[in-house]
Amino acid sequence: MTRRIRVLPDAVANQIAAGEVVERPASVVKELVENALDAGASRVDVEIEAGGKRRIRVADDGHGMVRADAILCLDRHATSKIEAAADLRGIRSFGFRGEALPSIAAVSRLRIETRGDDEVGTAIRATGGRILDVTDLARRRGTTVEVQGLFFNAPARSRFLKSAAAEARAVSEVLTSLALAHPEATLRLVSGDRTLLDLRGTDDMRERVAALWGDDAAETLIPVYLPLGGTVVKGLVQRPDAARPGLRRAHLFVEARPFREPALIKAAERGYRTTIPSGARPWMFLHLEVPLGSVDVNVHPAKAEVRFRDRGAVEEAVEAAVRAALADAASAAPVGRSAPVQAPAVRERGPDAAGAHDGARDRRPSPPLEGQMALFVSGPAPGDPAPPAEGEPAPHLEALPMGRPRLTQFHRQWIVAEAREGLLIIDQHSAHERVLFERLMKAYGEGGAEAQRLLFPLTLRLTPDELHEVDQVRGLLARAGFEIDLFGADTVIVHTVPDPHPWFDAERCIREMIGELTAGTSDLMRAARNQHERIAMTFACKGAIKAGQTLSDAEMQELFDALFATELPWHDVHGRPTVVRLSNAELERKFGR
Repeated sequence: MTRRIRVLPDAVANQIAAGEVVERPASVVKELVENALDAGASRVDVEIEAGGKRRIRVADDGHGMVRADAILCLDRHATSKIEAAADLRGIRSFGFRGEALPSIAAVSRLRIETRGDDEVGTAIRATGGRILDVTDLARRRGTTVEVQGLFFNAPARSRFLKSAAAEARAVSEVLTSLALAHPEATLRLVSGDRTLLDLRGTDDMRERVAALWGDDAAETLIPVYLPLGGTVVKGLVQRPDAARPGLRRAHLFVEARPFREPALIKAAERGYRTTIPSGARPWMFLHLEVPLGSVDVNVHPAKAEVRFRDRGAVEEAVEAAVRAALADAASAAPVGRSAPVQAPAVRERGPDAAGAHDGARDRRPSPPLEGQMALFVSGPAPGDPAPPAEGEPAPHLEALPMGRPRLTQFHRQWIVAEAREGLLIIDQHSAHERVLFERLMKAYGEGGAEAQRLLFPLTLRLTPDELHEVDQVRGLLARAGFEIDLFGADTVIVHTVPDPHPWFDAERCIREMIGELTAGTSDLMRAARNQHERIAMTFACKGAIKAGQTLSDAEMQELFDALFATELPWHDVHGRPTVVRLSNAELERKFGR
């Protein structure tokens, strides 16, 4: 049988179009609230019943519409934001009245009450997309849209809706995302007789996060701001010490429009590289500003996705912005706010950490070297920035220390430095870990690290798996300072080793490195991007000075200067803090000032 091609009636065409825009009550709320915000609303009130399946009401105090526009907004393809096809490349709004309203009206009983510049307002009733009546209405400027019986004329689609509670949650999530995109707007959501959201407008993004998830969560966030190549990235990300596995909040916005893009979330996570443990999922709220015409916001019917002309450049900007935020003093863990990430079960400590007398240095010495070289009290490593002159602040600390701060070691584990706004407490092992990691990564890019030749080479017996691992990474180990030759079926000979400090135990270090590299199951190994990072992380962890090692004033100063010459001085490679900030405000609070 030959089928004839026919043009569908408007009512059927509108229902098909509605299926692209209106998936559930949350879709209706999203469109109506976006319209309200585009209309300049400073307050939007949303009410739903039965999760929005029975009734949705969105009221705003925006510009409102004159009668002619109110009637026209229910026509398909009626819009206030474009006049020609070229305008699609530069849309900066969500869309004023009209884009979604015909689709919503096609599958519901709709009532619009609005007033713009007219002396009286306008009320319009429509059912199934057909206007029933238009009447005068006394009301203030603004618009109220009420949707009843969603999908009353499309029962097949109505059956796909979830429970009232699930639909209410979806509405709340949509409104939460819009609230983060527009913190300046006051937003309220009432479901039945329960108020789910009540957010007053603010110019502080952190205050909006606090209103949604509490002060404790908001206090873990630090500011992000970086212009790069025409893209501006700003917002908030979580301090590394507060990042945890499991549930996380990750919201992206472009020109105040929420959107989804897993690749950009991954780019932001790359910015956290070597500052958080494997599996940690930091919160992030990132707003992007891009050149006009460089993003297409119309690739998804529900406007949940966008397409960037140069996505690679945007990803680079996001990663760099997060990285820059983590290099700032604000990313250091504070005292009295949030607990740092729990350290691994086995903490590296010196043998005199638990009770040996001060000044004890009874660690087994390294094998003899041809020309012992101590990196402490020897000036910066090749390529490091010069340490600050007396009285000058160290890099990264311009806002914190009072000149070059006095340093004190206590419990042979922590170094205390006076800062302008309180105290810095430095973990000497974690700090040295960060220094060694960045030095070795830089050395990899410059041909390799310096090494010292042993007068008596080390002979190590290894398991078959360990021997295989050493053979695979021998070249990288050599560039890290460990020159190793295979000798027989289960033995290697170590000819050279690095010399990161006077108490370095080369044999213990290389044995532990080989064990960890072979197992490959630690958080450290999972966090590494490549073999270079795996070896640099492992060497930094195993080669750094340990808790329990007494340091002289000169050694503390050299470590302090070296730490704050690194890119990320506030975090070690495990994702633990290297520095904890104790603010004057916290001290005053503790003392009841």
